[in-house]
Amino acid sequence: MAQKTPGLVSRYGADTAFMSFVAFLMAFLYIPIWVLIAFSFNDSRSLTWPLSGFTLDWYRKLWSNSDLIAAIGNSFYVATLATVVTLAVGVPAAMVLHKFDFPGKSVFRRLILLPITLPGIVTGISMLNMFKLMGFPLSLETVILGHATALLGVVVTQVYARLQRLQPSLEEAAFDLGASPWRSFIDITLPNIRSAIIGAGLLSFVLSFDEIPVTFFLTGRDNTLPMYIYSTMRRGVTPEINAVGTIIVLLSLILIVVAVIATRERKK
Repeated sequence: MAQKTPGLVSRYGADTAFMSFVAFLMAFLYIPIWVLIAFSFNDSRSLTWPLSGFTLDWYRKLWSNSDLIAAIGNSFYVATLATVVTLAVGVPAAMVLHKFDFPGKSVFRRLILLPITLPGIVTGISMLNMFKLMGFPLSLETVILGHATALLGVVVTQVYARLQRLQPSLEEAAFDLGASPWRSFIDITLPNIRSAIIGAGLLSFVLSFDEIPVTFFLTGRDNTLPMYIYSTMRRGVTPEINAVGTIIVLLSLILIVVAVIATRERKK
């Protein structure tokens, strides 16, 4: 037993160091969020510690701020429609890449990833020039198209990667049993790629909701929530902004729970 003691001590030290690193990393990520939540309930406008008291007035003032409420509604409108457009185009594109071979397929796959790798400011300026050339007035709809273009690669890559793991024998067995291509897609392909579609949709929604560079160049008179927060930052972070951030954190947690439930594998 004495010969094993140095090994046990070394392993205990390594485990302790790893857990300490994980704890430090989690604290680095989540302590700012808890600070934001705490200041949203502070009864003073000054962001100083310790808190002077507890209040819900900032949440009441949040709902009375018509500009902020309109910006939140615009963000949900843009993110929802951008996600729908991205899924409607991205899922069929991933299916085509998976099922068919055509000249330039590898080039096409890499070109789809280009909007992700480009800085948002480049995508925004490019889309702005295109819309100006075509005579389209800037509005929330142009923001939706810009977000969908920038996020298309997210859906295609995730769904295509999941399709690559799908066994071809499953669809072949469905065809042998007399299933039509549409029936095979509904009963075989769609259940197997459901988790990838949900994950890509949630990721697209979140990325579109807090997008600033593309929105900055393509929006008209209507502000989204990130643009509203950006415009008010010249006066400093206000308690209403902390309250909005707290609500967004809560909604994000709800989305995570929904995603876990929706993507959970069915047990036999």
